[in-house]
Amino acid sequence: MRTLDDLLGEGVSGRRVLVRADLNVPLDGETITDDGRIRASLPTLRRLTEGGARVVVTAHLGRPKGEPDPKYSLRPVAARLAELLGGRVELASDVVGHSAKSTVEGLGDGEVALLENIRFDPRETSKVETERGEFARELVSLVGEGGAFVSDGFGVVHRKQASVYDVASLLPAYAGGLVLAEVEVLRRLTGTPDRPFVVVLGGAKVSDKLAVIESLLPRVDRLLVGGGMCYTFMAAEGLGIGDSLLEADMIDTCKRLLAEAGDKIMLPADVVMADDFSADASTQTVLAAQMRENWKGLDIGPITVERYADALAEAGTVFWNGPMGVFELAPFAEGTRGVAQAIVDSEAFSVVGGGDSAAAVRALGLPEDRFSHISTGGGASLEFLEGKELPGIAVLERG
Repeated sequence: MRTLDDLLGEGVSGRRVLVRADLNVPLDGETITDDGRIRASLPTLRRLTEGGARVVVTAHLGRPKGEPDPKYSLRPVAARLAELLGGRVELASDVVGHSAKSTVEGLGDGEVALLENIRFDPRETSKVETERGEFARELVSLVGEGGAFVSDGFGVVHRKQASVYDVASLLPAYAGGLVLAEVEVLRRLTGTPDRPFVVVLGGAKVSDKLAVIESLLPRVDRLLVGGGMCYTFMAAEGLGIGDSLLEADMIDTCKRLLAEAGDKIMLPADVVMADDFSADASTQTVLAAQMRENWKGLDIGPITVERYADALAEAGTVFWNGPMGVFELAPFAEGTRGVAQAIVDSEAFSVVGGGDSAAAVRALGLPEDRFSHISTGGGASLEFLEGKELPGIAVLERG
């Protein structure tokens, strides 16, 4: 696929460049609580502006229902992006309307404009190709003749959407630095990773991770399970799990996976239980076989952390996706902290698979630079590891 280096080699001074970024950050009102994705977009944007490009950024925030919604405006994102870039970022008040056109027309060399939430237009996510195509042509018209497209939102490349897929068929298209780095890292995991290859999986549901578990099991040396999904595995082993999260319809699947995996799958030996899902609940750390009725398992316990840390200390490659417990609540954060610290302390090539795992790294104050790579796209990372074709990557590879 053509890359940002190729585009810069052609020259971008005075050219309008449409960039699909992933700026889907968590908000508390209008306060950004984690700007990791914005910061991840900076290298590509800076290289373009330093080259004199007139940069037009498209991005989404949340899940608006195909129409403008002030709750999902990119206004806070534009303000933070301007702070980090150290220059003005003009936010258009619409996507492809009068404001978008006038904002783009007003760009000078090395300046940046951000279009309003791309998902305010229902055609962005339409399943009808002609509708997406029409919207894509309107986006392309904003950059005009001589324009180019840079795909730099890895978190959305698994979506066949107008600003991700269709525009890449209408403009000279290039992989941004972020997308290129993500693909290279994930290809390393799916190729011949250094061994032992240890995968840490958390999150709420087995069903959400089933495809990646089935894909990875033949290739990994250890699969360490935590989060809400571990209780369905524990139930499959015949253990009582109290009032913990359970997918009853996945118990037989978990039994099959455990039988197929042999000793590859490691489950919690102890858990932190609580009588309520709250920060001030009564808590108790118990062995996995002694979970109390009507109590909920909300984190892995210290024995489990130690066992998982031992496995991680020997690893040559680590992939981590999903927290070990409800890390947002202080009484249930230590399992995630302990496992993450063990990854940091290891000598392994380590990849954090985006989503809640990346958020946990920042929320718990762990050193980001001690992980080899922190992905910006949880869902995209998992689909890549499952072996699925990612539309936003496939279209770039077709050139």
